[in-house]
Amino acid sequence: MTEKSWQLRRGEHLVGTLTLEEADMFWSDCHFAPGPAWEAVRPLFATARNAWSRCDEAAAVAADEAIDAEGLALVPADGGEPITDFLIRIAGEAARFRH
Repeated sequence: MTEKSWQLRRGEHLVGTLTLEEADMFWSDCHFAPGPAWEAVRPLFATARNAWSRCDEAAAVAADEAIDAEGLALVPADGGEPITDFLIRIAGEAARFRH
């Protein structure tokens, strides 16, 4: 059995690779390996994480919208259709998304 994974892409640029570790009804929990374009978007994820940890919902939603505005896509390694409408969290080597 092969691991399920996705490339997180910003246009043609590889932000990182997500490898599925566990999935539940809503979220897919993954290992995150940063790619060459990670540093360009890393501050957006830090802002979102900090806002959610402070329970500042307005700032957290604004941060999620800023991430969404980057036009990121999850491209399945198996060649399936890219996922473009999703919510994603990345902290260190941990990532989770829902779509």
